[in-house]
Amino acid sequence: MPRPFSVALPPWLTHALRAQRGPVPWNAVVRGALAAGPLLLAAVLAGRESIGVMAALGAMLAGINDRPGSRRTAVHRIGVPGLAGAAGLVVGTYAGEGLGAVPLTLILTALGLVAGAVSAVGPVSSGAGTQLLVAAAIGAGMPLPEPGWQRALFFLAGAAWLIALRLVLPTPGALAHDFRFDGERVAVADVYDAIAELLAAAGGEQAGARRAALTAALDHAQDALAGPRLRRYASSSAERRLRAQYAAALPLAEAATALAWAGDALPARTAEGPRRLAVAVRTGEPCGPLPAPARSVPGLRALDDALLHAAETFDRGGKQTGSRRIDGEKTRSDNADDKRGAAPRSDVDAAPHSDTGTNPLDRGARQTAHKGLRLRPFRTKALFRTVTGQGGREYGFRVALCYGASAAVAQALHHVHWYWLPATAVFLVKPDLGPLVSRVLNRAAGTVLGALVFAGFAAVLPRPEGLVALVAISGALIPVATRHFAAQTAVVTVLVLALVMVGGEPEASWSRIGETLLACAIVLIVGHLPTPGQRGGNVRARLDAATDAAHAYLTHVLSGADDRAARWALRREAYRKLAEARAAIDRAAAELPTLARHTEGTDEVAATLERLVDTTTASAVHLDDTGRLTPRHTERLATLLDELVEQRERAGLADPPADLLSA
Repeated sequence: MPRPFSVALPPWLTHALRAQRGPVPWNAVVRGALAAGPLLLAAVLAGRESIGVMAALGAMLAGINDRPGSRRTAVHRIGVPGLAGAAGLVVGTYAGEGLGAVPLTLILTALGLVAGAVSAVGPVSSGAGTQLLVAAAIGAGMPLPEPGWQRALFFLAGAAWLIALRLVLPTPGALAHDFRFDGERVAVADVYDAIAELLAAAGGEQAGARRAALTAALDHAQDALAGPRLRRYASSSAERRLRAQYAAALPLAEAATALAWAGDALPARTAEGPRRLAVAVRTGEPCGPLPAPARSVPGLRALDDALLHAAETFDRGGKQTGSRRIDGEKTRSDNADDKRGAAPRSDVDAAPHSDTGTNPLDRGARQTAHKGLRLRPFRTKALFRTVTGQGGREYGFRVALCYGASAAVAQALHHVHWYWLPATAVFLVKPDLGPLVSRVLNRAAGTVLGALVFAGFAAVLPRPEGLVALVAISGALIPVATRHFAAQTAVVTVLVLALVMVGGEPEASWSRIGETLLACAIVLIVGHLPTPGQRGGNVRARLDAATDAAHAYLTHVLSGADDRAARWALRREAYRKLAEARAAIDRAAAELPTLARHTEGTDEVAATLERLVDTTTASAVHLDDTGRLTPRHTERLATLLDELVEQRERAGLADPPADLLSA
């Protein structure tokens, strides 16, 4: 029988066709419908269409950053870019009014250099850099009667309105509990589910993917709980309970990673305990008896202890549980079988644990919880190194060149909407937003589709009420459209063109298409030009940061320190840095071959670092249990360190720290 004909698509095309999956975020859809549209309607009824355009623009850009997560995380994720956009409006407006074309282009280019370098820090900084540059171009080119400070004020009002909706409106299905913490609750429950999936996949081919999924869940929960009010003295019992439940998941995740590293399949009941804990987090109900795994190896003994500690944590934080509480007259082992429905243990396993106050597992979790989960402290020096480092310099240079070139070309063409060209270039050139060619293809396709759809609606809709309704519908579609860049571009194009017409300018669908295609051409050309220094700076900087984090984690484990909270924090940082490096490598690999070749071999370095951190985790668990490492652990660590040196050399990376190699 002949084989079916199939063609392997190149990575840059595969990425362009890829879309995110998942349920429709109906709560975000409702917020989108209530954001830009009502603000614009209120301004139209008041006869101040121009301020409505600014407020709706702020709400639209805030809606793009309105992603799933906790409410307090959303304040930071939406608010910081909103402030940056307001600053961009002020700078752009006054520069556009007082400067000629050449000095204005130089100012915008310098702004692009700074915003691009800052964007290398992380997602929130990248969003702030994007809004800063987009708003600066709009302020310099959009003819509105208000001065710069008023434009910025109404832009901020639009972003603040969406933040208010995010804080006030409950998520559907979350009214049974304190709905303010629904995002945190879901994030912590997902961690326990990811632990269960990793335990179920141990010994199989999916173990590596499940460990990566656990890292993503822990990162998401850590961010969700790191809001401004989650500090040492929490403001409610719900906050304290969620923080303690997250801290209790850290030793479980550590034990599950060690068991997956061992490579042995586990009984199905091993994953049942974390699954019941996940349900308890979501529902607020007691977790009930938790099945205890056989305590035959160090990893299973660590998992058993972590399950017992988690059950006690849920018991202390719950309203009422189905099992006895721990009191001062009983040791933890006295209640262990009652708590988890375990079979009787051997005399060795039945030895009493130390009390809750001195047990290292409990003490480490308490320290982690009481520190407010500030596992990634704000470090000015580290931030400055990122901005001025290799990744920040390359990022800033690329953004500044594309932004400045597009602003110069646009002003030379003397087009009434010249600000569209540099604003479009910003969305295309940002390396952290996706591969360059993928974004260019999707941007072009989405703009053409959106412009054609708007032209059809503009021909039949009444004005301005029909355009306001179109803005509200587009705002509601943004949370769904963000799953694919072409879809997002189409929806945003419709919304922006509607705003332009409400502001009193003529219909501009065809000029929008032309200027977008011109911006795509500029970005493609500039993006593939040779630059000073070594290319792939962002990937290399991420890998160096991951290597440093792995070094700190390994050094702490081998030192024999008994600080569990510090070890878990270092482990979290190592896996987070690895995830960031892996994401940057995957984006670089989806570029055209002329750019992708600059990061060849970096995926092997990341894979070796992941195995090194996994082995370090397994070593930590074994050291806790026996106080010494087996030859398997030491030989594996030595082999991985040797491989790391060779692979970094082949990839053109600097040698790892000398003390890492001597560890």
